[in-house]
Amino acid sequence: MSQRRAASLLAAILIGSSAPVLLPAAGASAASCASYPDWVAGRSYATGNVVRYTDGKTYIAEHDNPGYDPTISTWYWDPYACDSGPTTPSGGSCSSYPAWVAGRSYVTGNIVRYTDGKAYIAEHDNPGYDPTISTWFWEPYACDGGSTNPSDGFVVSEAQFNQMFPSRNSFYTYNGLKAALSSFPGFANSGSDTVKKQEAAAFLANVNHETGGLVYVVEQNTANYSHYCDWSQPYGCPAGQSAYYGRGPIQLSWNFNYKAAGDALGIDLLGNPNLVQTDAAVAWKTGLWYWNTQSGPGTMTPHNAMVNSAGFGQTIRSINGSLECDGRNPAQVQSRVDAYQRFTSILGVTPGANLYC
Repeated sequence: MSQRRAASLLAAILIGSSAPVLLPAAGASAASCASYPDWVAGRSYATGNVVRYTDGKTYIAEHDNPGYDPTISTWYWDPYACDSGPTTPSGGSCSSYPAWVAGRSYVTGNIVRYTDGKAYIAEHDNPGYDPTISTWFWEPYACDGGSTNPSDGFVVSEAQFNQMFPSRNSFYTYNGLKAALSSFPGFANSGSDTVKKQEAAAFLANVNHETGGLVYVVEQNTANYSHYCDWSQPYGCPAGQSAYYGRGPIQLSWNFNYKAAGDALGIDLLGNPNLVQTDAAVAWKTGLWYWNTQSGPGTMTPHNAMVNSAGFGQTIRSINGSLECDGRNPAQVQSRVDAYQRFTSILGVTPGANLYC
């Protein structure tokens, strides 16, 4: 893989401290929200305090807090109906939750509305990681009583998956793949049903080639292991000189790729690269990370190549084009194309045009 860097999302909120402010307790009657004091960032509040936020709505403190924002820190605050007592956001629409903001700190229990209109709940405190990528920190949240997990409608069934990979290593589980899908909700979930199936087939065909039919979890040439450490990176190779060899469905390699993938997924892969060969969901996530976010030696991500009808050949170029495309290794290209055509046949769709690079 070519070198890719991803910037970490870092954010901090400086909160002042002061003596608790005594405000009307829960249940206090009022003719309008105007009877409650304005919320002040950084001012300490005690359980039961009611405040009026900048949007004119009121919130009640469910737990003591040093002035957290009521629209963000939803474990500490609940919406409050000024004239009738506590209330909760409507379950009929995700629009009742605040929009997610990159780099804004969130605490466990916060619920946000992502840019796709779906809601996510923070499973762990985090400094504003992307809910669709950092799935250890966030989980899809059914704000209307239904499922928000794109894996529920994955276009490849378990039976089809097993047909594609009859000799696969037991490490590469179908459930691991489905668990990884929520990290990239656009994968095999964009465009027409044909495009969705073509993208799934394209990804799995490249994976098939990289792993010998989902047989190999780690790179087989151990002589290469010590070559994947770029000491010019400021973070070096904390797991060791020989720790960043190829692993997983697209054989993630090099310390900078482990760093970038880990940052994007909210997982310390630089410090613990073995997760890619011991946790099936993490392994699949690294493959999907590359597929959806990296262009490698190509000019577009493999995801965009399939969604925008550039063709399967461009996915090959983005994964290993510098060694295989433009006549460099036609046998390797043909191996990928053969797998793609076989997988599209299993899924019942045509492979489309532009199969070669």
